[in-house]
Amino acid sequence: MLKQSLNFKLLQKLSPQQIQLMKLIQLPTQAFEERLKQEIEENPALDTGKEELDSIDDDLSNEFDTDNDSGTEKIDTEDINIDEYLSDDEIPSYKTQANNYSADDEDKNIPYAAGTSFHQSLKNQLNTYSLTDEEWAIAEFLVGSIDDSGYIRRDILDLVDDLAFTGNVFTTEEKVISVLKKVVHNLDPIGVGARDLKECLIIQLKAKEINKNRSLAIEILETAFDHFVKKHYVKLQEKFNISEEELKEINTEISKLNPKPGSSYAGNNKIAEQIVPDFSIKILDGELDLTLNSRNAPELHISREYNNMLKGYQETNVKTKSQKDAVFFIKQKLDAAKWFIDAIKQRQQTLLITMNTIMHYQYEYFLTGDERKLKPMILKDIADKINMDVSTVSRVANSKYVSTPYGTKLIKEFFSESMKNDQGEDVSTKEIKKILETVILEENKKKPLTDEKLARILKDKGYPIARRTIAKYREQLDLPVARLRKEI
Repeated sequence: MLKQSLNFKLLQKLSPQQIQLMKLIQLPTQAFEERLKQEIEENPALDTGKEELDSIDDDLSNEFDTDNDSGTEKIDTEDINIDEYLSDDEIPSYKTQANNYSADDEDKNIPYAAGTSFHQSLKNQLNTYSLTDEEWAIAEFLVGSIDDSGYIRRDILDLVDDLAFTGNVFTTEEKVISVLKKVVHNLDPIGVGARDLKECLIIQLKAKEINKNRSLAIEILETAFDHFVKKHYVKLQEKFNISEEELKEINTEISKLNPKPGSSYAGNNKIAEQIVPDFSIKILDGELDLTLNSRNAPELHISREYNNMLKGYQETNVKTKSQKDAVFFIKQKLDAAKWFIDAIKQRQQTLLITMNTIMHYQYEYFLTGDERKLKPMILKDIADKINMDVSTVSRVANSKYVSTPYGTKLIKEFFSESMKNDQGEDVSTKEIKKILETVILEENKKKPLTDEKLARILKDKGYPIARRTIAKYREQLDLPVARLRKEI
């Protein structure tokens, strides 16, 4: 049986415009520019820059409610008020440029350098060797297997199999190792093609002029690499019968080597990620000044072509169905353009309000650059102040950068949890990490402080923290344990 029932539901739905705004807010500057280009390509009613546009005073709404003389069918559509879409700005763009920009303004164009990639450079060097076809194929394959750090991380047997399957080169493990040592290990930068750190360092030492210290350094790496890495200096002195001063010289010699030879190549094929700050904070006369990157505030307007199309339709006495269809299409594009322009304006306003609140919340830090002045701050603190949702603040903080007198920072870095000191005051965990880092940097490297001793020192400074918390913060700061911080 069929039954009818009435159900009440409370639903909250986002409009397409709100969804569009949220997506725009979370985009960083470069991604926002790409989104802007995409929208301009998809919507011909959008154009960039300023144009001198003539306003149209007549209302075309009646044109869609009456039949014309040619007997076309009546089209039901909404009224169009062209004034809502066209710009009233009659100031030519060259005047606004002259009044708002000076000759000494910084150039916004960023030059890009073109060069040879890391792997291409290695392949070019192979041309200087006299190799058979088989050796050339093996050497080229080995070069292609080198990662960005300069290492070959795969087993030689796997490389032999891949050569057979992908390159139709049937060879042996011994032949591959021979080409690796004879050719690849001699390529520049020295150390590329090594299979691990030990081999990488030994290759670099052997490439230098051999003396007593380097010869002993090679022997230490070849026979006591684990002792050296773990800094068991006493065991090394006993095994090789050397003094502390001699071991210190050997350690200095090895520390000059490059553990990642591939990363030192200026033309590395890894794409360098350029960070474009969304905001800029400067100190002017002892006060903070916040500005939004101009690339986040493009000038958009209705294109002149669409303006002329509407004017042409307005001035035409005989209006056909195809003309009305075209104007209806124009209206749809104009609506989409208007929504997009409004979304960009709201995006700019949201970014400025959020960053301005963050700047004033962390005022002391931005004035001094001292991380110990960072106050505990969570997303909800900012959201409550600007009467916005936490998710909106998160979208701004997670993907935006700000240029400060102390470097370009990710906004998310200014947020931190709080801990109470011995006086019951809330302090930022970033402040505690900075103090911990300072204590470790100033410690006696011959007798590094253990996590337990570090906990006692911070407790004496007024920060009662458990040893396991010290270990967690130390790892977050990429600082090794005491044994690995030991120096001769």
